Amino acid sequence: MTTAEANRRLIESAYSAFARGDLAAVFQVLDEKIFWHVPGRGPLSGDYRGHEEVLGFFGQFMGLSAGTFRIHIEDILSNDRRVLALVTESAERGERKWSSPQVHSWTIENGKATVFWQFQGDQQTEDEFWS
Repeated sequence: MTTAEANRRLIESAYSAFARGDLAAVFQVLDEKIFWHVPGRGPLSGDYRGHEEVLGFFGQFMGLSAGTFRIHIEDILSNDRRVLALVTESAERGERKWSSPQVHSWTIENGKATVFWQFQGDQQTEDEFWS
């Protein structure tokens, strides 16, 4: 198996674990010092460092969406250092529904995800939804 394929499988396993609600398995993929970036000006926007802060971030969006947040993978592209996931994120907040195309950029080092960088399809709409 090539490094690119191993990286792809690593990130696919994290998305699969997240979909099952298995956060322990998600965090096995993430380096202890992971840097997690969410752009924008909404309440979820910011930089998160390490497992504890990322777990807090997960708790925020799952709480705000009453557990309805989902990620649908459209495609995954990988090489020996990066994985790009083309996804659609969706959630509900009360009567409001939101869905947006996203690009998730992962940096992989020594078999662990060290950087996550998110790119929203419609930043303003996302910021408004989570606010």
